[in-house]
Amino acid sequence: MPSETPRRPYDSGRRQEAARRNRAAVLAAGRELLFRDGYQATTVRAVAERAGVSPETLYKAFGGKTGLVKALWDVTLAGDDEPLAMAERPQLQAVLATRDPHAKLRLYAAFVRGVHERLAALSALLAQAGPEGGQVLAASEEERMTGVSAFVTHLAEAGALPPDADTARLADSWWALTGPQLYTQLTAGRGWDADTYEDWLTGVLVPALRGAA
Repeated sequence: MPSETPRRPYDSGRRQEAARRNRAAVLAAGRELLFRDGYQATTVRAVAERAGVSPETLYKAFGGKTGLVKALWDVTLAGDDEPLAMAERPQLQAVLATRDPHAKLRLYAAFVRGVHERLAALSALLAQAGPEGGQVLAASEEERMTGVSAFVTHLAEAGALPPDADTARLADSWWALTGPQLYTQLTAGRGWDADTYEDWLTGVLVPALRGAA
């Protein structure tokens, strides 16, 4: 009875690396076509062809065009495609670890500035993209509200806020003050540079601190 041919061992590392390469290629192609051709003209097939993958591969990885754009938003927000939540990233970890409340807010304002600098162009594009673009922006705003609320809670737990501080109201106001629309109005609309925006944001956040006056 002939011996069976040994099966080749399953190389999960190689498969995962190929998936990472395909994902990076699709994200790069999606960014290029979105800014070159606009949201409506950028199709799943066009992105897949540009990335050198099949449309099925793109659908499997992102679920479709909206999922791809949301992933592109998340990568732009974070500055990379590493699987880390924003709160786990070094810049926010430095904010949370800083003991002095005023220094903490300065670092937080710098973090917000960096996020808006990275996202400004994509945000403006999606604002003109109709309901699908609005869906991505709405989801991102919900996530931003969660992040701002978590930071306000952190300040309260660290004793940086007055004991009677209304943390829910404070989170709402900081969510509005740190939003992309206001950043764009002050920079693109009023000509502020990013340093001026960062200094202003620090100044409007500090009065919430205990003993800020």
